[in-house]
This record gives sequence, structure tokens and C-alpha cells, in this order.
Amino acid sequence: MTADPFLLYGTRAVEAEPVRLAAGPLGADLVNGNLRTIRHGGIEVLRAIAYIVRDRDWGTYEPALSDLIIEQSDDSFSVRYAASCEGPGGSRLSFRATIEGTADGRLTFDVSALPESDFETNRCGFCILHPIAGLAGSPVKVEHTDGRVVDTELPLLIDPWQPFKDMRAITHQVRPGVSAECRMEGDVFEMEDQRNWSDASYKTYVRPLALPWPYVLPAGRANRQTITLRITGGSKMTGAATGAEPVRIEPGEAGAKLPDVGVVIYPEDVEAALNNLSLLNKLGPQQLLLHYDPTRGHGVDALQAHAELAAAFPAKTTLECVVACAGDLDSELSAVAGMVRRAGLRLDAVAVSPSVDRQSTPPGSAWPACPPLEDVYAAARRAFPDIRLGGGMFSYFTELNRKRVPAGVLDFVTHCTCPIVHAADDLSIMQSLEALPFITQSTRAIYRTKPYRIGPSTIAMRQNPYGGATKDNPDGQRIAMANRDPRHAGQFAAAWTIGYAARVAPAELEMLTLSSFAGSFGVLAGAGEPVKEGVPRSVFHAVRGLAALAGQAHIATRSTDENRVAVLAGRSPTGAVTVWLANLTPDDVAVDASAFAGSITIWDGAGERRLDPGAASARLTMPAYAIARID
Repeated sequence: MTADPFLLYGTRAVEAEPVRLAAGPLGADLVNGNLRTIRHGGIEVLRAIAYIVRDRDWGTYEPALSDLIIEQSDDSFSVRYAASCEGPGGSRLSFRATIEGTADGRLTFDVSALPESDFETNRCGFCILHPIAGLAGSPVKVEHTDGRVVDTELPLLIDPWQPFKDMRAITHQVRPGVSAECRMEGDVFEMEDQRNWSDASYKTYVRPLALPWPYVLPAGRANRQTITLRITGGSKMTGAATGAEPVRIEPGEAGAKLPDVGVVIYPEDVEAALNNLSLLNKLGPQQLLLHYDPTRGHGVDALQAHAELAAAFPAKTTLECVVACAGDLDSELSAVAGMVRRAGLRLDAVAVSPSVDRQSTPPGSAWPACPPLEDVYAAARRAFPDIRLGGGMFSYFTELNRKRVPAGVLDFVTHCTCPIVHAADDLSIMQSLEALPFITQSTRAIYRTKPYRIGPSTIAMRQNPYGGATKDNPDGQRIAMANRDPRHAGQFAAAWTIGYAARVAPAELEMLTLSSFAGSFGVLAGAGEPVKEGVPRSVFHAVRGLAALAGQAHIATRSTDENRVAVLAGRSPTGAVTVWLANLTPDDVAVDASAFAGSITIWDGAGERRLDPGAASARLTMPAYAIARID
């Protein structure tokens, strides 16, 4: 990587390179004491085996490692280390870990934990991630804690709850003739479908969610857990090389129109938008999603600010209206409608959601008090009788999947996603794009042809449905559940944005919102960023490109390796074709785009540059997280 990390990630902090472990055909990456990308013969068997300690808001501790010893030979590897987590009030949890792998396909990860004082946690123990590519909907064998063995399948559509409980082991096919058994000991495990949160995995985790949390690990009481992976069958083989061939871009058939592109506008960001109308016009969104939340003090002043922007910028408008549900619904919503009229705010649609529905209700938990959604939507329809009405969840697909809304009375359904709910490393965020087609397919299975919107979906978390608040991130770290993320200011966000749009394009969305205009989720830089304050961030060019494609016929263009290079193409009414590419990796990637001859513009960590017309007929090298447009 030659580009300045600050230009790529919005921070000069670079993730530690993984330690590659190998024993014959068995391989894994050691990252911060945990295992990633566990593979056999070059095929990913498990996405991760990780020992995780979470706080009372489901934030993840970053253990301090010591006494790390790594030994490797041709036929085996071993890892040993000590670690500790510091909790509130000086509480402390220490543990010792041992990892051993052998060429016969056996891998063991053993941890003994000892709280030095009473230690509060929502979860302490192993998480095992199965990948979704090639496994979704496939047969598995599940052994339960009572000894029962059941032949079943991993869910194809996203399961809102836990597909498997009381687990002791799970076995799946790696490739024909080769199977992998993952055995969990030391506690009771269950599986959840992490695609709910746009994670690209099925997660098997310790301690059933039906048990109380947070809970206390008593001082001095040791806890030991062991994960054993056994891969059997097939001939001996070594890891396969990947990534050597160029990624080919192959054209497909034209289909439905690509969605409108929206930007979310918060009341506090209206002034910045009004001061930068020329850039807003250059960005070219078809819709403004105007956020309004009376539980956070928004009133007529917020609506007047939105009205001023709506009058100055000719786009469709949707009011994202949080409903407090503090009393009579008709009174509350008619009061909002009255303020909208007094403010002179022009609206094309309103989307409503009870404030309480922004908090998640995990399995085993009591649903909070909330008026029936039928009543909320009926009151909204009476208050706003002449515009389109939307509903769903202002949080994530998880909540929409678990609390399915009565969509028959709605004109459209909506939800968001966030890729840093569980993990915030670069690889996990890009892998989250793999889950998006499963989210849209699952939504379509529930709501069929109902007009469907997604967003605002950003890397950073705008609200935390799973705890008291999002995590503050003043130092710009890679932190799960953080309310700002440094990568949004770098080239990384541009690639993620194009990749997101490419993955959801087949769903025939009505609107897609992947940024705000200003602020920490916006397309304009703030203080201390890779570019001067107020100048477009890298993500600006991605959102502008998506807005230019809106309304064009989606061409089902294919990338031969969509985990390295994403592709999105549209055809205008005049027949002109525009293709967008995104390198989703931190490495240079060779691309064969010879099927599309035309001029090429590339945005990477060094800025914008143009290639000669017709250069697409040759091999194109895309730098780390670069995006490119072929006209």
C-alpha cells in the first residue's frame, strides 16, 4: 500500500497485519489474539473463532495481550498468550488462551478466564462465525446439549430469532467429500443469524440470550471454554492461491430503474447545506430526507429550517418523523402537521415510527409499551392525508424483521443498516456488503412488491438500539457502535458506498440514502480531515455518481470476484451506458473491463485522474479502495 493511510481511512492508525498460521492445508489469520478466515485447501471454513468480552451496552472490550508465543512448523502451529480486560470501577478479568492446529485438519482454541474482582458483562466467551457465501440454505448437522443430533439447514431467508439453541456441535460440508465439525464446550451455545445486522455470518455464541444480562462473573471463579474444529475427508492439499487473476467485468441484461438517491438532513446541518447550495446542486440527490425528532427537542424551529432548505433546493422531500407516543396519537401527529403548515414546509411524503421502536427487543426480553402500529399509521394518515405515508424502522433490518409492520396501510416500507454493530475492523465492514442481498431478499419475501426504501445507512452508527447510547469516538478509532467513524472521511467510504449500491440494485428500491450532506455522516469534510473543511470528501464523488444513475435502467453487470471489485451499471434513455467500479480491498486489483470501451475516471487516495479513452480495453489497475467510472 503506497497511499497515505489518512487519505484512505481518515486516520493514520493502521490495523495490525494478521499473523498467517498454516499447518498443511489448514490455515488461519491471527488478529489480536483471535482467529479470522479459517480455511482448508484455500476454502473458508469459518469466518472467525473469537473470545469476546462485552460491556453492559454490548460494546466490545479490547483485551491487552501479553506473553504471546507463536510456534509454527510444516505440520502444526501453536499460539499462547495472556490477556486482561479492565472494566468500570477498576474491575478486571484475566484469561489465558491456547490455540493449536495440525495438518490433519484439527484446530483447538482453549481459554481459561479468572475474574480478579466481580466483573459485569453482557457476554463473556467464544463467538464462532460461519460464512454465508455458499452456505446459506445448505444442510448442517446440529448436536444439542442433551445429545440429540438433528439434520437441518442453515436459513436462506434471514431468521429473526435463533435458528438453533442449546448447541454442542455443528457440522457442515466444506466441499464435496470434506466436512467440518465445530464443537463447543464449557457453556451453552446458540446461533443467531447475523445477517440481520448486515454481518456476513451466522454467529454461534455463548450463553443464551433468554438468560438475564448484564450478569456478574464472581471474583475468583474460573471459567474454561474450548472450541474444537475437526475437518475430515478428502485428500491432503495445501492452501490455494487467490487474487492472482484480474477481475473481469461482464455485461448483463437491462432491468428496472435504479433508485432515487437521498441525503438525510438533520436540523443542525441545515445551515451548512444552505451555505453550500452549489455543492448540494452538484451532488444532485433526488430526495431530501428531513429528520424530525420531538424527543430530542425538535419543534417548529427545526421544521422552519427544513422549509428554508426545501424552498432553496428543488428535490422531493420526506419527513422522517419520530413519534413520541406520549399521549393521544391524533393530537400528537396533527400538532406536527400543523407546525409543518405554519413553517411552510413542502413535503412529498412522511415516514413515521414510534420512538420506542428504535430500541431493539432481543430474544427473551419483554416488548416495551407501544401503541399498535395500525393506530400510529392511521393517525399519521389523518394528519397528512394528501401525501405518501411510509413506515418500518428508523433503526435496522433486525428490528423490521422482528416487529413486522402492517404494510398494507403504507405507501412504502423503510429500514436502515449499520456495519459496525458487532465489529469495526476494515475487513468486517467490507464483508457486510455480502449480507445486503439477503436483507433485500428477506424484506421482499415479507413485503413483496411494496415500494421499498433503505437508509440512511452509514458506516457510523447514528443510534444504538442495543444499549444506552452510541460510543463517542473523539480520537477517531475503529470502534464498534461509534457515532462517528474516521473511514467515512477517507477513500474507504467511497468504495463501501458504491459496493452497497451495487449489492442492493437488484432489489428495485424506490430510494437509497447512504449519507447526510453535512456533519459526521456527510459528504463535506469537517475539521482535521484529509481535505480542507467544507471540501467534498471522497464519498461525495460516490454519492454524486449514484445520483446521476438514478432513474436509469439497471444493467445486471457481473464482477467475477465481487468481494474484491463491485460493479454497478446503468443505461440512460438515450442508450448511453455508465459503469461504476469499486475496489473493496486494501490492495491494488487488476480489472479487465474490456467489455466496456470508453473513457475512465478514477478516484483514489491521491485524488481524481482520467485515463485515455478506450483504456478499458486494456487491463486496469485499481489502487486500494479506488472507485472508477467508465462512460
